[in-house]
Amino acid sequence: MHALNRKMRSLALGIAAAASLTASITAPITAEAMTVQPVVIDLATAGRSMSEVIIVENTFDRPLAVELTMQSLELTEDGVHATGEDTGELAVFPPQAVIQPGERQNFRVQYVGDPELAKSKHFYVTVSQLPVQTEEGAANIQLLYNFQVLVSVAPNGARPSITISSAEIGRDAEGKPVPVIVATNASGAHGYLSRGRLEIVQRGPGGQELFRQEVTGPQFQQSLGYGLIGGMQSRRITLPMPLPSAEGTVTVRYTPDS
Repeated sequence: MHALNRKMRSLALGIAAAASLTASITAPITAEAMTVQPVVIDLATAGRSMSEVIIVENTFDRPLAVELTMQSLELTEDGVHATGEDTGELAVFPPQAVIQPGERQNFRVQYVGDPELAKSKHFYVTVSQLPVQTEEGAANIQLLYNFQVLVSVAPNGARPSITISSAEIGRDAEGKPVPVIVATNASGAHGYLSRGRLEIVQRGPGGQELFRQEVTGPQFQQSLGYGLIGGMQSRRITLPMPLPSAEGTVTVRYTPDS
């Protein structure tokens, strides 16, 4: 019984870890018990774009109880970090629901914070499966799923302005030479590297071209996620693309989708 409990805990941790990687998964997110979509939401501070709907579908064979909670995010040069704090700038209705098998429930998320933002704000909306009362005598082992939806709110009328401010040859975890870039957003509105393409060129010490490759938005998203760059932010990113040599220079150019 102890071995079974350890196995179930390990499985549950693996599912939670996979589900929490919202920013690197294409919509929708699906688990055995539910489907959540979309996984990335962009809101504005006014007008119709102030709110969006998250759809949760119960694909299990019994009622599904879920709860939605919010927490703000901090964006640093190294990535996205959850603060654990609900600042009250997002509202969700309804906050809880019981979804019958095969049914869907709409949850409306709306920005209710300061309408005069200087730069984008970011949040996780966590869709959590709640435990349910099992029949008397039934095994009380439940795997509970949690999914995180990335919600970003941009200043009205602003558009991102992302460039690659620097590129160098670094090392990956295995010691192989790879491009390391710093993406800089000169606008107050957030953007995504996956909504454009990267061109990587490496030249040897003598100036000869050693390597050239274009990375499309879908390719970037598959390997690194959406590539969120906050408003007025720089982010350092290691590209998982082995280079033929650790010598020479590398240049990277970003072209946003039109």
